[in-house]
Amino acid sequence: MSTSKSTETSRSNELSPAQSLPNGKVSYASGGGVALLTLTNPPANGYSHAMMRDLDEAILRARFDDAVQVIVLAGQGEKFFCAGADIAMLNDVTPSFKYQFCLHANETLLRLEHTPKLAIAALGGHTVGGGLEIALAADLRLARRSSGKCGLPEISLGVLPGTGGTQRLARITGKAKAIELMATGRLFDFEEAHSLGLVNAIVDAPDEQTFIGEVLAYARTFCAPNKASLAVGAIKRAVQTGSELSLEAGLTLERELQARLFASEDAREGIAAFVEKRSAKFAGR
Repeated sequence: MSTSKSTETSRSNELSPAQSLPNGKVSYASGGGVALLTLTNPPANGYSHAMMRDLDEAILRARFDDAVQVIVLAGQGEKFFCAGADIAMLNDVTPSFKYQFCLHANETLLRLEHTPKLAIAALGGHTVGGGLEIALAADLRLARRSSGKCGLPEISLGVLPGTGGTQRLARITGKAKAIELMATGRLFDFEEAHSLGLVNAIVDAPDEQTFIGEVLAYARTFCAPNKASLAVGAIKRAVQTGSELSLEAGLTLERELQARLFASEDAREGIAAFVEKRSAKFAGR
């Protein structure tokens, strides 16, 4: 590859300057087919209703941006992806507010799951409580080796994981293991999380900046022209929704999504490239 073409590709993959969402708790940057959503509430990136509103807006922004094909979630700083809900905030609000807070958080994470674009959580630090619940709503999870612990320790507060943890954890690990992890509330390293299927891969990186760069590079392997991003999104939708349906209903969903893909430019390109014995160049359309 020529130097000029390499420079052009590098520039096309550069992220735009990060923009802070209205409440200042999430930042948004995009470029090269990827949107980077960063939780920004130091020191531990604890989430509040204000953060969830920002995250909700960021997810919608990525969903409506046709140039974005993959969403990456990260936490600001070296030590935390997210340490869960802001306990001081919860201590100061009414039970009614707590309920509405949990409801909106559930809706926000469902919106992430329903978005037909691959979502990857970059776990570069402690990922506990609600932080792990946010990560579980992503499609894939990559963790920086030896950067922190994860787990759902809400039992120590006399409550349960209330942002989807009881449901998503059980769907990954099975019921018995999920109950054990939540009832004990123990924290564990990313290597164990990987063995449990909670983390897809562990990345060796000397610092958070390098780690995020590695995750962004990985995310772009699912973008055009390398991959048919519409098909990646459809696979996500078929699995995320279909796994909650009966087999017959899931197959119906699969057929409908396949019909949409067969009508796409990328399907025509992929099939033609196979017949012509060349590499496909997808456009994400």
